[in-house]
Amino acid sequence: MRSIWNGAISFGLVSIPIKLVNATESHSISFRQIHLEDGGRIRYRKVCELEDREVSSPEIGKGYEDADGSIIPITDEDLASLPIPTARTIEIVAFVPTDRIDPLQMDTAYYLAANGVPAAKPYTLLREALKRSQKVAIAKFALRGRERLGMLRVVDDVIAMHGLLWPDEIRTPESVAPDSSVTVRDKELDLADALMDTLGEVDLNDLHDDYREAVEELIAAKASGEKVPAAPSGEKGGGKVIDLMAALESSVRQAKVARGEDAADSAADVKPLRKGPARKAAPKPASGKKPTTKKTAAKKTAAAAKKTTAGATKKTATKKATPAKKTPPRKRASA
Repeated sequence: MRSIWNGAISFGLVSIPIKLVNATESHSISFRQIHLEDGGRIRYRKVCELEDREVSSPEIGKGYEDADGSIIPITDEDLASLPIPTARTIEIVAFVPTDRIDPLQMDTAYYLAANGVPAAKPYTLLREALKRSQKVAIAKFALRGRERLGMLRVVDDVIAMHGLLWPDEIRTPESVAPDSSVTVRDKELDLADALMDTLGEVDLNDLHDDYREAVEELIAAKASGEKVPAAPSGEKGGGKVIDLMAALESSVRQAKVARGEDAADSAADVKPLRKGPARKAAPKPASGKKPTTKKTAAKKTAAAAKKTTAGATKKTATKKATPAKKTPPRKRASA
């Protein structure tokens, strides 16, 4: 991996020569702009608006546009002469717990490689100190013409640095949350919890970019003159008003099927996951009192049914022994 910056880590009186290496890379597919009529490339040319001619890179410098539109030239020598201690140094200013860092601040990641044999000992010292303290280092450094904030942490046996956005670069989430009048029922939360539990965890190494693979297949097909793969049929439900409970129950069933579990009657099998304190065993009913549990109710129903059946049998036998009296017509009784 090629280094993009050379400097040193500084904390206290310790200085560690290091090389900065990109820790991430982009695998996105880039496209060129072309003329639709003949497929010719569309290129951007750097033209001086005063001379109306194209200029080369050595002729191009930096300038700051003032409020009145005038340009103030700024040279690399001007920037290099600024009294900034972080020009070639990653200056550690504090060590803090990891949870103090807001993920919204996380930016580009880099690996810090020890630059030379003399750097091995202080580099290892800092790495082991970070491991044992379970903290991260907050540092300031200058890169590509501006001072930045960074966070140093240990990845395997390497010190990694994450660029951090400055706190004033994070927007406040005003007017972003939905209307506060929306309410969510406990049953909906239970189903959401069941769905989360069914989906479970995932090994991030198993995830890959399906869109990039589809684009690569499309490019290969067009390059070889083959048939372009058709888009999968079926409409997405985005933007439609849906039955939330039905969607949650269906999601739980699908997640169970995907995991090879029996999804039959999954909605009935969903149990609330947000439980309170464990319930105590039901006390034995006092003398003369009837229990109210489901099991007792079932026994009571069975006993009542048995009693009714026995009564009906006895009544039927009595009817056979004694002829029933005829009831006079209702009109005569009224008269």
